[in-house]
Amino acid sequence: MSDNAHIHEFSAPDDAENAARDIADVPAIEVINTVAVHLLSAAAVKCGLADDPDSQLDLDEARKLINALAGLVTAAAPDLGDQHARALRDGLRSVQLAFREASPFPDAPGKGAGEKYTGAVN
Repeated sequence: MSDNAHIHEFSAPDDAENAARDIADVPAIEVINTVAVHLLSAAAVKCGLADDPDSQLDLDEARKLINALAGLVTAAAPDLGDQHARALRDGLRSVQLAFREASPFPDAPGKGAGEKYTGAVN
């Protein structure tokens, strides 16, 4: 394959323009909620909450995802409105508790996954 063929294969200006136009039509709250749900779902799987019996518990990865989710939810809550923020906080709290329960050596209160953003979760 020539260099030009390789470049042409990866450049699709029409697709990029369409994607930019599509994302421009999506309200910020929807984008934030979508990202939060992806983080929440991934954290739940890493905490062992998946229906798949073959899924692997990975608390290191779960902590990273929960920290990111907690930061996003905390920062975005004032802009999301009570209904959206409450649902995200509830999901966040659920994965934080699942993380604590799955940990062989649970963190001290206030030191768990995401708790620097949310405070201690009991």
